[in-house]
Amino acid sequence: MFNDITIGPITLHMYGIMIAVGFLSALVVSLQRGKKRELKEDIIYGIFFCAVIGGMAGSRLLYYVVELPRILKNPSILWDFNNGYVVYGGIIGGVLSSLIYCKVKKQKFLPYFDLVMPAVSLAQGFGRLGCFFAGCCYGRETDSWFGITFHNSAFAPNGVKLIPTQLMSSAGNFLICAILFFYARQRRKEGRVAAMYLLLYGAGRFVIEFFRNDYRGSVGVLSTSQLISIGIVALGIVLWNYGRLAWKGNSQ
Repeated sequence: MFNDITIGPITLHMYGIMIAVGFLSALVVSLQRGKKRELKEDIIYGIFFCAVIGGMAGSRLLYYVVELPRILKNPSILWDFNNGYVVYGGIIGGVLSSLIYCKVKKQKFLPYFDLVMPAVSLAQGFGRLGCFFAGCCYGRETDSWFGITFHNSAFAPNGVKLIPTQLMSSAGNFLICAILFFYARQRRKEGRVAAMYLLLYGAGRFVIEFFRNDYRGSVGVLSTSQLISIGIVALGIVLWNYGRLAWKGNSQ
């Protein structure tokens, strides 16, 4: 796979391009769907801005937590920003910063949470394509017909047939996006769309971790991401039931 596109003196990185495509696609889709739901456009812009800042900070912070043993041995990792971002940290940081933003603006969070999470899946689908081009988040060695071989990756082992976990994750995220868009076509209990995202993404991420082979930290027999996935699914269950209770309260 290739990650760099050189045009004269300019070098573009496919990873960055895919991240940008994902972000812009998610923003456009959220704005369009927000109009139909009569949600405030300026709040949507604010949520995306906060999500970017909070997501970057969260993804970096979780990376520091996962890499703490290595950082203690080599503190220079702290200011090496060429890599070292954890998706789950980005999701958590983005959600928390958006929640705080809605509180400051005195807006109900759940309607916006329901609105943006399908678009988040869309952005993640493009982001994982970026991982594929860069070669990060790579899978275990395989002899299967669907294995892929990297030849010039700075992250994945080159010349070795690997499970295409990046493409599997990308396809899974696009599928979650489609499911959520379809589910959200009808009015749902508040928080249910976001809860479904947490359930589907958490379960999918837990499974895909078994096929990955890059270092992600571990807690016992589970990777750090699998442990977080359990918490994400549990949060999804809580939010799903909260939506049911809120719906009952509104209908009384």
